Amino acid sequence: MNPFSYNRRRFLNDSTTGIGSIALASLLQKQGRAGDQPIIDPSQPYAPRPSHYPAAAKNVIVVFCAGAVSQLETWDYKPELIKQDGKPLKGGPAVTFQGPAGELARPQYAFRPRGETGKMVSDMLPHLAELTDEFAFVHSLTSKSNTHGPAENFLSTGFVEDGFPSNGSWITYALGSENQNLPAFVAIPDPRGVPQASVNNWGSGFLPAEFQGTPFSSKNPIRHLSTPAGISRESNLASRQLLKQLNQRHLEQNPTEGMLAARIASYELAARMQLSVPEISDLSTETAATLRAYGADDTSNPTKAAFAKNCILARRLIEQGVRFVQLFNGAYASGGELNWDGHSKLKEQYDRHSAILDQPVAAMIRDMKSRGMLEDTLIVWCTEFGRMPMFQKGAQGRDHNPDGFTCWMTGAGVQRGVSHGVTDELGRKAVEDIHPLYDLNATILHLLGLDHERLTFEHNGVQRRLTNVEGHVIHQMLSSPPPSSPHA
Repeated sequence: MNPFSYNRRRFLNDSTTGIGSIALASLLQKQGRAGDQPIIDPSQPYAPRPSHYPAAAKNVIVVFCAGAVSQLETWDYKPELIKQDGKPLKGGPAVTFQGPAGELARPQYAFRPRGETGKMVSDMLPHLAELTDEFAFVHSLTSKSNTHGPAENFLSTGFVEDGFPSNGSWITYALGSENQNLPAFVAIPDPRGVPQASVNNWGSGFLPAEFQGTPFSSKNPIRHLSTPAGISRESNLASRQLLKQLNQRHLEQNPTEGMLAARIASYELAARMQLSVPEISDLSTETAATLRAYGADDTSNPTKAAFAKNCILARRLIEQGVRFVQLFNGAYASGGELNWDGHSKLKEQYDRHSAILDQPVAAMIRDMKSRGMLEDTLIVWCTEFGRMPMFQKGAQGRDHNPDGFTCWMTGAGVQRGVSHGVTDELGRKAVEDIHPLYDLNATILHLLGLDHERLTFEHNGVQRRLTNVEGHVIHQMLSSPPPSSPHA
């Protein structure tokens, strides 16, 4: 460009554009929308990072009951449903998800008042019922799908489609971890198998791969991690030290190669895990009293004992600073035999499933409370959707219901003994304070000091987030008022 052609008019025009850009950047910064993506050192992807504002919780355990637990047999007491047992649902659908609808069916377990709050809770989960005063319930959740796989996706990732990051991946991407010798995000599948959506529940989607959850359990530690037979501990350590020196030299020669640094970091974590994972998975250091309290010594119910050991493992991982633990109860589609999908034999199947879930999870909560761990740890109990108030025609079970169901929280930052949201008198649809599952994830992020609207990642030209373009924090479940940030 000829410098002499740059006249006063063009200068004023360009200045206007520049000043507008500066003003926009200033406004975005004030609103907290600029520079919010975490700065991640590829050589230390799990290093702890600051939250958006002071956090109530440092760590999370999500107890995910796969198969869709009936709210009507557990937490959502509906006396009108008892009165109308055996009657048709007036104005209700003739056909639900899996076929013709039958008559209204009363809860298959008795409800009774619990604790100081007197909240009515089912006898199906007697150990957890004793802890009712510790929980904050939300009874008015809704999902976008009535199919297990997509609904699990929606709960874990905010989208019914595959390919989106899980909530644990978003959290570890934002915050890193307090322990550099263990994965930041661990998924513990049920002893009976993986859930319907499988790895989608702990996948990293389009986030960097290092933020994917690592699946292992007390029974099945991480595959391919054990030192091969015939190699001594000393020889293994010497080999790793030499490899570290060679990798460091190569990295120094290529200082701008972020992918190389990330790959080296992943290999070094795997090497450290050869020592840390066997140690943390070894439950022989737990006392007999602890094993008994969890039900881990129950020889009459091996599945319960295995799940109880997974609960102990979850507590041990949190003790060591792992940021996010996803603990599954229930496996894949099996006609309700291996998970909570009670279509045809609900009472018979729930008797078995509740015996596996109840004592171990209640013991984990009590154990963590006695150790002072609930001051920093959030525990979330959730399921992908609920159940219909009527039985299916010709069956003794309930069909899928995404229009109103219950989840609860306890631990750091949670207001104990509250119940928020209401379903209709028969428990079919949320009618007051309706919350899509976006709101549950927004609340989890909030308790970790993260603003769900500011935690984003650009993918294919779109600023994606866990809560899509929706989501509100459920402040009624929290023990403290919202932060002073105008965008929180």
